[in-house]
Amino acid sequence: MRPLRNPIIQAVLAWVLAQWMRFCFATIRWTHQNEGVAEAVWAKGGGVLCAFWHSRIGLSPACWPLDRAQPAKALISLSPDGQFIAKAVALQGFPAVRGSSANKDKADRAKGGTQALRDGLKQLKLGALAITPDGPRGPARQMAEGLPLMARLSKAPILFIGLSCKPAIRLNSWDKAVLPLPFGKGAIVWDVADYPEGAELADVAFAWTERLNAVEAEADAITGLERV
Repeated sequence: MRPLRNPIIQAVLAWVLAQWMRFCFATIRWTHQNEGVAEAVWAKGGGVLCAFWHSRIGLSPACWPLDRAQPAKALISLSPDGQFIAKAVALQGFPAVRGSSANKDKADRAKGGTQALRDGLKQLKLGALAITPDGPRGPARQMAEGLPLMARLSKAPILFIGLSCKPAIRLNSWDKAVLPLPFGKGAIVWDVADYPEGAELADVAFAWTERLNAVEAEADAITGLERV
């Protein structure tokens, strides 16, 4: 929808969305599962990769306590839609590193992936970097090799984050994105890993896909959100 890509309209809608998300997060009753692994990473400080599926971007600011965790940035697509999301997330304290994950089938049309890798590695020397490893266009819940590559190069730990809430708005997008509604039930589930020394990127991507699916499924089980 071309009008929604107008910079002024995007800025206004991003502000509205950010305020709505803040209101919802404040009124949702949150359950935190396995939070100890995240607390240990926050207490240690330094670089950390945060992974959640693209469909849960609208819930992601709720998982990162700015008062006691590392400063965080989000790797967000250079597409016009990504620009809108980048503005909404930045308004909640998470500025963006712009670019797309590597796509081996579209290498000739990589949207800033190389520069995003450089900028992401710089960010990991200072704090946290949030990545949706099935973005920006999917397939949903299938991890590309960008996250394992960044983990191997940076040697930063990875926090797998499952996010859920109910009731919620389910968008008719490729990822069936979830947006929060107020006064509901929410869940955040954590798992942690390091890149296995000597492992192949494809093998790690497959294994980490299963782990990220597991924490998201556990979060959905807690809230009762139907998985699609």
